[in-house]
Amino acid sequence: MISADKKTERKVLRRTDSRILERIGALADERGLEVYAVGGFIRDRLLGKKVKDIDFTVIGDAVSFARAVAELFGVRNPVVFERFGTAMVPYRGHQLDFVTARAESYESQSRKPRVWEGALDDDLARRDFTVNALAASLNGETYGKLVDHYDGMGDLERKVLRTPKEPEQTFSEDPLRIMRAVRFAAQLEFEIAPHTLAACKLMAPRLKIVSQERITDELMKLLSAAKPSIGLRIMQELGVMEIVFREISDLAGVDQIGQHHHKDVFDHTLLVVDRLAELTPDPVLRLAALVHDIAKPKTKRFFPDQGWTFHGHEDVGSRMMKPIGRRMKLPEKTTSKLMKLTALHMRPINLTREEVTDSAVRRLIVDAGDDLDELLMLCRADITSANPRKVKRYLTQFEKLKARIAEVIEGDQLRAFQSPVRGDEIMQICNLQPGPAVGKIKTALEEAILEGRVANEHDAVLQYLLEIKDQFLES
Repeated sequence: MISADKKTERKVLRRTDSRILERIGALADERGLEVYAVGGFIRDRLLGKKVKDIDFTVIGDAVSFARAVAELFGVRNPVVFERFGTAMVPYRGHQLDFVTARAESYESQSRKPRVWEGALDDDLARRDFTVNALAASLNGETYGKLVDHYDGMGDLERKVLRTPKEPEQTFSEDPLRIMRAVRFAAQLEFEIAPHTLAACKLMAPRLKIVSQERITDELMKLLSAAKPSIGLRIMQELGVMEIVFREISDLAGVDQIGQHHHKDVFDHTLLVVDRLAELTPDPVLRLAALVHDIAKPKTKRFFPDQGWTFHGHEDVGSRMMKPIGRRMKLPEKTTSKLMKLTALHMRPINLTREEVTDSAVRRLIVDAGDDLDELLMLCRADITSANPRKVKRYLTQFEKLKARIAEVIEGDQLRAFQSPVRGDEIMQICNLQPGPAVGKIKTALEEAILEGRVANEHDAVLQYLLEIKDQFLES
């Protein structure tokens, strides 16, 4: 149970590095300023979570005060945003963010607020949810005293997300708060209050005025939750997914013709994301799980003798990722990884269903490259079925494949594979200038290694080059 008694108030600030907070509070007293620790720091402290980043609201000039804090702590270069009245001081692994208490108002078609200096009440009223509208005084006489005008403590106890003001106004002012509601629901595993949930659905179209960078940032934070499916499912139910990631929304639905049906790809995808979340904290790899079947709606076909098929969905999905990556403002490196993992995600599964040759294993290792371990992790998470015995059988086969892969890597030294006879040597031996012929010969050497016809050793490959070079020189 959470209650705002004196003992709780003191513990909120003393659970973290209390010396930092006490020194900031003493400095505030010296300068005649009111300073409060606010928002997510207070929320997470009350929930018993470790917190490194601390937000401070200053009743007065936050930038000037942050510079004084930096000088006190011996930090030479605080990060200052004069225009916004904010500053950040890094100190001993903490990120200390200082903001001038402010009030704000919005134009209906703009995300940029009109801001002016305000009191603590104004600052708390503009926050997204009541559980983030909590503050604790750092000044000496009131040190640790909690300010809770909107029953944020009660909502923490009830595990409910609710807005301080009318939710339609809150989401109209900054539609990104809809994504934040979804994200907090997943991260904290809280319910969204019915009135707030209804406003999210009503105001969802206003997300179109929010920059893609901010939406993508919230999506990646959501994917970092212990169970991302909580937020992803809410996005779908609210119509938010259709607006911010239409391709994922299109995965929903089960088609049936006669006795043939295919399972809901959206539900399957969420299960894979959650299973992968149990294996890795990496949000990029979790995003790969979210998009791995993204082309199934485009590739689904029905054949009376086979039922539903999705032939080639991995290749189509891989090609879809480049424009999606550009639209979502993802780093090129991230997009490239998503393209590769989507393209390859069926390969390991297919190898468990047939007699595995060393050649097939070598090709998988080389094609996956540095992403092999992540590909195998994704594929393991993708083994799902309503039949536990079937899952057990598939997992047993998959573990055998992993063992085979490890054996081939160790025996062939393939992890950093390329022909030990390189382009310069090919040109010298064949008396060639740089050009297509050199690439064709190098490809032929690599194919021979992958198929097991030639050992992955320099002398063996050189001998093979001498045997085949004339057929390329004559063409």
